[in-house]
This record gives sequence, structure tokens and C-alpha cells, in this order.
Amino acid sequence: MARVALGLAYDGSPWLGWQTQPGGRTVQDTLESALSRFLARPASTICAGRTDTGVHAFTQVVHLDTDVVRRPESWVRGLNALLPDSIAIQWAQPVSDEFHARFSATARTYIYVIRNARVRSPMSHGKVGWVYHALQLDRMRNAAQRVVGKHDFSSFRSSECQAASPVRELAALDVEQCGEYFFFRFTANAFLHHMVRNLMGALVYVGQGKKDAEWMDELLAARDRCRAAPTFSPHGLYLAHVQYPVQFGLPIAQAGAALAAHTGMTGHFGSV
Repeated sequence: MARVALGLAYDGSPWLGWQTQPGGRTVQDTLESALSRFLARPASTICAGRTDTGVHAFTQVVHLDTDVVRRPESWVRGLNALLPDSIAIQWAQPVSDEFHARFSATARTYIYVIRNARVRSPMSHGKVGWVYHALQLDRMRNAAQRVVGKHDFSSFRSSECQAASPVRELAALDVEQCGEYFFFRFTANAFLHHMVRNLMGALVYVGQGKKDAEWMDELLAARDRCRAAPTFSPHGLYLAHVQYPVQFGLPIAQAGAALAAHTGMTGHFGSV
């Protein structure tokens, strides 16, 4: 058996998240159905990070083991011919047995995009979050820096989270503005369930002036989900990049450039 890594992108709007479900309306179910047809035998995959309903991905990474030999280009074109328009394989590469899509990853980067405007736009529906009350960049930057580092993120953890520990190390949380768009970039080795969306809810409260930036310190100390803001919309959330040791030689994703093109911005955040 040989191990193959696949990089895929998807629009999460039509799907009930990544992970397989009995109804089959998930990205994993759809990908594995295409793989089974492509390989003429059942196939199962392991991903770098499970995404929720409505969450998108520029760079999701999966691996599978198979005894079927195909050229990388055949994997890409053959699978894309069997996948719906909302899911597309970006690259395929043979990897060693030591590679694991989840456990070999050293960092994951999520980007959240908010459109801050008085009136909603049907053109961006499902692709960006929408906030109509004015947001203040400096306030959100101040709040963001207070949660960077190693903390107990219980106040930002879903009640359904199955992680053994609520402690995570958030390596970076950058906030930028370009016109009516705000870009939030979260990088960590791993995230708790709904952690990014719960942090987003708190950052928006601060940006709107409902809370001061120091509130983030209080939430970290409280370790109580009930004290924090509601979970924010999934619509503007993208799994942008998964980082692996160079020894595996995986293609370098230009997720920042892809996101900029997708939202009509240019050069924002560069590559991640």
C-alpha cells in the first residue's frame, strides 16, 4: 500500500461541514465517494482539520492509503471530473508512510473576512461575515494581542468540544483593514472546536465598542464560555493553510493570494 496526500479547496456553503455524517451531505462523504469511483474500490481519508457547516477551505490536506498507482496529474483531473463544482483537488503527491495529514501538521492558519457596511451584499453572501455597526480597527488589534500566546481557552471553547485539554498556543492573531473589509488571521498548532468563531464574536463586540479590549483578559481568566460573546457566523471563515515539515515536500499553498483574488482585494496578507 502506498500513501497519497491530496490538497483540496471547497466552498463550504452547500455542505454540513467536513466530517462524514449518515445523510452524506459532507465534504468527506463526497470526496470519498469520488475516490471510490476513481479507484474502483472503497476509500477512506484523514484530514488536517475538520471544518464546520458553512466553513470554506483554500488548503485542506488529506491522506489515504491505496494500492492503485496513478500519476499526480491523473489524481487531480480524474477526481475533479467526479466532484461537484464546490469541491476541487488542487494537487496530489505520493508521501512516505510517516506522513499523517493531521498529526504531521505543525501549524494551521484560518482567515476570517468581515464586510463592514450598512447594507448587506447578495454577492458576498455565504463568503464573508457581515457586520453593519461600525468596527474600530485599533480596538480589535488591542484585543487580539491579549489572547496571543499559550492560554486556557475554555471561554472560547464549544460545549461539544472533545479535546482533552482547553490549553492552546495561539501563535498569531493579525487584524487588517482594506476599505470596508476586515481580515483576521489566526495561526496555531491546533484549535479547539469553534475556537476561531468564538474569538471572532468577542473581537466584534470589542470592535463595536460593546466591550473594552481588557475584557479579553477577563474572559481568559474566567474560563467560562457563558461569559463570552455568541459564536460568530461561519460564512467568512476559511481554512487557509496547513504547514508541514519540509521533509515531506508538499506544495506550498498561496492561500493569501487566493483569498485576495476571491474577495476582490489584491495582495492582502500575502501568502500564508
